[in-house]
Amino acid sequence: MAKRSRKFKNKKIRFVAIGAALATGGAVVALLPSANAADEKTPEQIVAMCDRAAVINGEQQSAKGGFADGFQADNCDYVETKFETFDGPTEKSSIDFPNCEPNATDPAKVSVTWSATVAQGKGKYTETNQGGGGGLFGFLSGSWVKHKSTLDMTVNSATASATEQREVPVGKVLHMEFTPKMQRMTGEWRARIDAREATTTTNATPEQNFVAPEVVEGPFVLPGAAGAPGIADGTSKAVLEDC
Repeated sequence: MAKRSRKFKNKKIRFVAIGAALATGGAVVALLPSANAADEKTPEQIVAMCDRAAVINGEQQSAKGGFADGFQADNCDYVETKFETFDGPTEKSSIDFPNCEPNATDPAKVSVTWSATVAQGKGKYTETNQGGGGGLFGFLSGSWVKHKSTLDMTVNSATASATEQREVPVGKVLHMEFTPKMQRMTGEWRARIDAREATTTTNATPEQNFVAPEVVEGPFVLPGAAGAPGIADGTSKAVLEDC
């Protein structure tokens, strides 16, 4: 995605500590530059502006679809500022396989089938329900897929499953657990309304820039075989407990 830099002159710029607010789950809006406090908008309003911008991430949009009042912004870009990976919550992914018979003397050989499903596409202000492969979530995919071992983030979920041969010692109960490999992308939606020159009926207006933070989480997704859906990446392990 092409990056553009803009030089703001003779305008008051207010900087807001977005990173600190994200760490505490707060909603923060940075407004650059602002004519007055009345121009401030919530993150939801800024994302709505982006959804109806004339140009999104460098792609010209069509006004078709009932934009009776026209576009709400001239341009919107998503700018990624951080990417990190982490382990998701570990969950039980199979039924129990006990070897608890009173007269049992040997390990029990079992065929264990396990399955785990991980939700995909969870953003702070955007989700898959905005329109699948379309809408702003589709534009986020452009940043998402550039990272290794990831596929289209507009799918609702990704699943991992397998069948393994295991042995259950006497006096133990076996089950499988799965820990998904997760990723988090932090960035900003940057909406811009271009400056307008004065006309016979309207006053001149300065350029307006709005910034809203966005945090998106989802699983690492590995390619499926022969065009099958992607597979959630992670670690499975057998857990033994006493009868």
